[in-house]
Amino acid sequence: MIRNLIFFSLFITGTTFAQKAEILDSVYLDTKIPIARKNSGKVIATISAETLERSTGKTVAQLINEVSGIEINGSRSNDGQNLGYFVRGGRNRQVVIMVDGVQLNDPSQISNDYDLRLVPASSIETIEIIKGASSVLYGSGAATAVISITTKKASKRPIAATVTSTFGSNRSSENEDKNYKFEEFTNYISVNGTLKKFFYNGNFSNRYVDGISAIAAPEGQDRFEADVFNRFDGRINLGYRFNNDITISQFFAFDKFKAGFDDFSFADAENRSITEQMKTGGHFEWKYAKGTYVFNDSFTWIEREIESSFPATYDSKSYTMDNYLTYNFSSTITGLVGLNYNNSKFNSFTIPFGETEFAQDIDEDTAKLHYIDPYINVTYISDFGLNLNAGARVNIHSIYDTHIVYNVNPSYNFGIGETNLKVLGSYSTAYITPSLFQLYDPLYGNENLLPEENRTIEGGLEFTLENDLRISAVYFNRNEDNFVDFVTVDPDLFIFQYRNIDETFEASGVEVEASKTFDFGLQLSANYTNTQADEKFALRIPEHKINAGVTYQYGNGTSIGVTYQYNSERTDSFFNSETFASENVILDSYGVLDLTLSTQITDNIKIFTGISNIFNSEYEELFRFQTRGRNIRSGFTLSF
Repeated sequence: MIRNLIFFSLFITGTTFAQKAEILDSVYLDTKIPIARKNSGKVIATISAETLERSTGKTVAQLINEVSGIEINGSRSNDGQNLGYFVRGGRNRQVVIMVDGVQLNDPSQISNDYDLRLVPASSIETIEIIKGASSVLYGSGAATAVISITTKKASKRPIAATVTSTFGSNRSSENEDKNYKFEEFTNYISVNGTLKKFFYNGNFSNRYVDGISAIAAPEGQDRFEADVFNRFDGRINLGYRFNNDITISQFFAFDKFKAGFDDFSFADAENRSITEQMKTGGHFEWKYAKGTYVFNDSFTWIEREIESSFPATYDSKSYTMDNYLTYNFSSTITGLVGLNYNNSKFNSFTIPFGETEFAQDIDEDTAKLHYIDPYINVTYISDFGLNLNAGARVNIHSIYDTHIVYNVNPSYNFGIGETNLKVLGSYSTAYITPSLFQLYDPLYGNENLLPEENRTIEGGLEFTLENDLRISAVYFNRNEDNFVDFVTVDPDLFIFQYRNIDETFEASGVEVEASKTFDFGLQLSANYTNTQADEKFALRIPEHKINAGVTYQYGNGTSIGVTYQYNSERTDSFFNSETFASENVILDSYGVLDLTLSTQITDNIKIFTGISNIFNSEYEELFRFQTRGRNIRSGFTLSF
């Protein structure tokens, strides 16, 4: 604890660097049109291409976990650990994951959420994150955050290639073996280019991680067997630019990973989950005199298999289309009209008690839904400092009645030269329909579930100076009605069901960010998040979280960075297999210090290395599950 307090004091005074919200001239995510950052009524975090390069070898979940206001639970555990997305007191089903402009979901998941383990970090160009209710532009589920991932673009040269290889250790903090074995390997290759108006981009990657078990062995027992994670993925994107105004492209992708896991009773087991994904989709963009028309779509087929004492298989299909038209009415007013469509369904198969063969228990003819959402949005940017972003969406759902959500987001700039103080506020509503699993699962489903309704209020300040210093502070308050929870109906008969809770859930807090870039290559950054959630809903959410650090760029090719993350005490819940009841436990606070170093050897060769959890801190993200201790990672990138 003393060491954590020391680091906290050091970092608050600006001696270290963290994953920072980049200071950019323009933003896009909160309006779907590019506007100057000072005219945005939101504080948007961007993980840039430069930051991704400095973080080679990290997973997408680890990168996002360093952004203020976000806790990706499980990102520091075994690679195969299921991930929990906790933002502003919300859960997975209240966070939208987007890749290249399309919302992604898995209808067979309990929360209908998309698994970030299916996204290789090596294929990403940038990640933008907006927090707060954003259902007007991004639909049902965008109640607490939208995480928008953009994949790498094709080179403007006729042909270009990149090869990246990373290798490192994968030890838990309890591992007393002083030898650092290579047990983590990530390899990536990309070939891309532009031939006149035609462009292409193909890539393939593999990540293999061995070394630690999902569950930590009880004290005094031998270590449990390692649970291996192995992922393969490939993607090809082909496109054509008819002129400077029209672009069309189509992609095809596959992903597959196998992840070992242990028994829910905290016993070592040779369980395994296998997830396969096939995905295809397109992009069409037409820039005309007064605006832009964009069409994005994606069809995803996902199959999951669970090999355990409770074997199961799932297959889901989901098609999402989003298209919108912007129109510049004047130099100050831009309108947007869009249409979002989704069609989802899934099947599941389990082995009935006393049987040996799989039987279908959920059929896609029943477990299906579709919705079509028209939406409008208006952006007003005055020449005297006032800005306004406002819109509404109609959710026309195949199961539920039509529902309207809306957003009002004013801001005002007080600018003097290169200095700007922005005052912002917003009032937003969101609407989250239950997942197909929650509705139709034969054991726990409830077809009488009502959708959750969210209201979020924000207010804050953002100060920028000459585009290299930024300080922001945002207060949020979120109310949630009709919360869908997993409740005990009859403990004696072990009957459980998803049901709406009558009480209103409330979460509030503050997100503070500060970053400074110096001309001589030094970058400082820190962020702090305080989250106050109702006790019943605060599981695994730290009340206090800090990310901080420093990076130093020497010339154009060498950088060194130190990052630190602190999480305060959290409440977790586990199922006691002896009492057959859920029990709460307090997880201790922890702090983790990481170091990265990279240098450009030649124009074509870059090498990098890093040490994570330098002090080998012992901690838990989830009760009884292992986390990574001190580990070393190194690698290289070849560019042609």
